[in-house]
Amino acid sequence: MLEASNVLIGVVGKTNVGKSTFFSAATEIDVQIDNRPFTTIEPNLGVTYVRKRCVHVKLGLPKCDASNSLCIEGFRYIPVKIMDVAGLVPDAHKGRGLGNQFLDHLRRADVLLLVVDASGATSPEGVPVSPGSFDPVEEAKSMIREIEEWMFSIIKKDWEKFVRGAESSGVPDVAGLLAQRLSGLSVRKSHIATVLENTGLSNKKLSSWSDEDLRLFISQLRRVAKPIVIVANKADVPEAEDNIKRLKREFENVPVIPTSAASELILRKAAKAGAIRYRPGDKTFEIKNPSKLDSKQRKVLDAIMERVLKKWGSTGVQEVINKAILDVLNMISVYPVDDVNKFTDSKGRVLPDVVLVPKGTTAREFAYKIHTDLGRTFLYAINAITKQRVGESYELKDDDVIKVVAAAGRR
Repeated sequence: MLEASNVLIGVVGKTNVGKSTFFSAATEIDVQIDNRPFTTIEPNLGVTYVRKRCVHVKLGLPKCDASNSLCIEGFRYIPVKIMDVAGLVPDAHKGRGLGNQFLDHLRRADVLLLVVDASGATSPEGVPVSPGSFDPVEEAKSMIREIEEWMFSIIKKDWEKFVRGAESSGVPDVAGLLAQRLSGLSVRKSHIATVLENTGLSNKKLSSWSDEDLRLFISQLRRVAKPIVIVANKADVPEAEDNIKRLKREFENVPVIPTSAASELILRKAAKAGAIRYRPGDKTFEIKNPSKLDSKQRKVLDAIMERVLKKWGSTGVQEVINKAILDVLNMISVYPVDDVNKFTDSKGRVLPDVVLVPKGTTAREFAYKIHTDLGRTFLYAINAITKQRVGESYELKDDDVIKVVAAAGRR
C-alpha cells in the first residue's frame, strides 16, 4: 500500500445511506455492504486518492516515475487516509445504538464526509423505505447535531472542576487550557483561539460561561476543527434532484456534492475488468471491450451515463475527496526533488514523490516534513521551476517543485 498523507478523512452518517458503498468506491476495498442497520461495527480504514493534473504535464516532461502516489494518463492520484465508522441513529451521543463508541472513532478525523440519502429512502433508524419518504435536510441537521452534542458532552464533563483549576492559576492561557482539555479530539490551539475571537468568548471568564456559551463554542469549533462536506448520495434516484437543491440552499456555507457511490463502484469494477476505460473522477467512460458485457451490464452502464454522468457531471465520489482535501482543508501539493534541472531524486527518478501540505506551509516546515534533520539543518531551498533560491519563510505554492539544501551535506 502506498504511504498516505497524515490527513484523515472520516465518513459518517446514519445507517444504510450508502456509507460503506462510498468507502468501497473511494478505496476499492470490499467491505460488508447490506441493507440493515449496524452493518459496520468496527471502523473500516483505507486509502483513497486526491486527483490532480501531474506537474510533469505542466513541465512538458514525457512522463514521471510516481512512487508514493499514482500517475494515470497525466493525472496524479495522491493517497490520503479514510475511515468509515458505523452508522448513527438519533440520540447516538447519549449512547443509543452504541453511538458514543462510534462517535469516538471520529476523534482523529480532520474532515468529515456526511453521507445522506438524497432520495429520502432511509428512515431515521436506517430502514429502507420508498424514495421521498424522509427529508435529507433534516437528516443532515440531525447528524450534525449528534456530532456537536457528542463534542459538547466531552467538554461539559467535570466542567466546573476544570474551570476552578484553570482560574486558580491567575491569568490562564484559556486557548491553551481548552486545547489541552480537547486534545483527544485532535483540536489545535489555533482552532480554539480563532473560535474564541469569533464568538467574543475571549473576553469572558470561563466561570461566566453558560451552557449556551459552551454550545456556541462547540458549534463553532466543530466548523473549524471538524469541517463537513455533505455527500448527497443516491443522486441517480429521480426524487433526489429537488432534495439536493434544498440541501444546497439550507447549507449554503457547506459543500454539498451530488453523488452516486454505487455508480462509481460499478465503473471502477468494470474498468478493473477491462470492459471500459475510466479513471476515477472522469466525466464519462468508454467501452473498450463490448464482448465482456452482457445486455444487463450494458443497460446498467447506459443508466449511469444518463442518470449520473450526463446529469451531474461525475459520480461525485472523486469530487468529494478533492473538495474535502484541497478546498475545505486548503491543502496543496509539493514535489521534493534532488536535481533541479532534471526534476529527479537522488536515484534519478523523475518527480517520484508528492506531498500534501496545508497552504501557508513554509520551506523550512516542508523540510521538517521530509526529515527532521533536514528541517533542523535547513539552509535554503530552490524552486526547481523558476530556479530561484528561497529562504526558510517562503510560503510554498501549489505544484511547487522544491529542492531543500541543508548543512553538513544533507539535502
